[in-house]
Amino acid sequence: MTSVALAFTQNDQIGRVAGVDTSRVAIDVTNSEMLTRVGIGQLIAIKGATQAEYLIAMTDRVTRSLREELPDPDGGEIASLIVSPSDHMQAFVIGTYRTIDGDRADTFKRGADSFPQIDRECFVIEAGNLQRFMGILGAGLPEQERLKLGTFVADRSADAIASGDRFFQRHAAILGSTGSGKSWAVALILERAAKLKFPNIIVFDMHGEYKPLAEKARGGFAQRFRIAGPSDLTDPKDDALFLPYWLLNRDEMLSMILDRSDQNAPNQASRFTLHVRDLKSAMLETVEKTKVRQTFTVDSPIPYGIDELVAKLKEDNTAKGISASTGKPVAGEWENKLSRFISRLEAKLDDRRYGFMFSPPKQALAYDWLAKQVVKLLRADTGNGIKIVDFSEVPADVLPVVTGTLARLLYDVQFWMDTDSRTPVTLLCDEAHLYLPVKDDADSVQRQALWSFERIAKEGRKYGFSLLVVSQRPSDVSRTILSQCNNFLALRLTNDSDQNVIKRLMPDSLVGLTAMLPLLDTGEALLLGDAVLLPTRIKLDQPEVKPDSATRDFWTEWGSLMPDEKLLERAVECLRSQSRAT
Repeated sequence: MTSVALAFTQNDQIGRVAGVDTSRVAIDVTNSEMLTRVGIGQLIAIKGATQAEYLIAMTDRVTRSLREELPDPDGGEIASLIVSPSDHMQAFVIGTYRTIDGDRADTFKRGADSFPQIDRECFVIEAGNLQRFMGILGAGLPEQERLKLGTFVADRSADAIASGDRFFQRHAAILGSTGSGKSWAVALILERAAKLKFPNIIVFDMHGEYKPLAEKARGGFAQRFRIAGPSDLTDPKDDALFLPYWLLNRDEMLSMILDRSDQNAPNQASRFTLHVRDLKSAMLETVEKTKVRQTFTVDSPIPYGIDELVAKLKEDNTAKGISASTGKPVAGEWENKLSRFISRLEAKLDDRRYGFMFSPPKQALAYDWLAKQVVKLLRADTGNGIKIVDFSEVPADVLPVVTGTLARLLYDVQFWMDTDSRTPVTLLCDEAHLYLPVKDDADSVQRQALWSFERIAKEGRKYGFSLLVVSQRPSDVSRTILSQCNNFLALRLTNDSDQNVIKRLMPDSLVGLTAMLPLLDTGEALLLGDAVLLPTRIKLDQPEVKPDSATRDFWTEWGSLMPDEKLLERAVECLRSQSRAT
């Protein structure tokens, strides 16, 4: 018979239970020498209700106080008071370990079926016990479900294994200050997923740092697309991705071109809505989609000509009315009420930075174009499952609308797909604070993106659509979205407000773990949530293909590298042309 994972001797006992409340255990330390080896986060085993059961707790407070005592009167001599230490620990219960549980041996489950009893023995889990205990945490997961993220800091010989199913299906967040190892953590997870047959992850890359993951010569495994820049308008590259204006729903379009403070805003929105609906109806009639024409709405993604829309708006803005009494021309119903709306729309049309939206290639106005693009993004053939979408050339003022539109489009396709035909999709939102801000701080453009992503966060799990949110400023990210995340990979966070966000999202019993956040080394993280049995500190593995996010060695490079004049001049030309291809 194999030995059990936790086997203690009297030398392993550190004390006894002195007090219990709903989430914490107070331990009276009887082995003061052992206390010097115990730190915050140390695992403690508390004797359970049966011989085969231990409650597993994690320390979050260790104290020593000194008290004066009278000496032993049996000594016969009068002596001065002596000082003796009084040692205490506080820990929170995180799970239950059983040596035998039915027909299974060495099992661990989260949560406690009973509270610790007063005066129960408490043991420190270390050395061989720690190594064996860490080894059983991921042992119960089937091979196809295992997601290896690194090793446990408490025992570097034991792999930190998470449930890949639970990690992705219930939304997750990777949070950490700049330079803490966030991008490497993302690259590692993508690398692990790429080894599956048909992974389906779409990465919203805000700075182009994940480009190496798509370079086959460097061992890349992903497929990369770029939101088209100004240089793609005349000669689109194969990887250029256009998001034509007709993909936007009514509210998304109006958020960019309608000034709500304008007294004519209701009239402008009304005429826009009417003409867009009519133009979409005309397109459906042209391509003989009679059934779709009977049920479509103004928000349906149906191509129409933007020039035709502008012409109709201008016609409204200049059309005269006829007096019923005199029969002479008078001011029209919409005359001069659409001028500002038209000028704002034309300004967007003329700005080449918005060419990916308002100047798409002619084929993007074809009815079947959308289906081809969706297949390109949601297809998950071997070697094409991880898709990276580079948003680095998208203007900041429309970034929320662009990300929100693409996310909504992909989610809607998944929503309307037949239930039995759906395959899971994950949207990885890098630098989420840029386009998913706290609702109170969001402007009208950002609110449109928030609505799309918050809908996914609340409903996506039912339709096989999940979010993996990545941010260096969790305090600036939508509370609604973070509150729906059930798994967290929290790297170093030094800002108090960011740490408080993590605290609010965790159960009260685990709040003590957040004290470690500012102390984590680069590449270390707290792994919390449904995907792991034990919330713990891990050292992440390094990805084989590293993103372009390495911290530069300022002092060293200032001492050895001179700026290249030619490269600076070339950068100026790229700035002027709004294209890195210059």
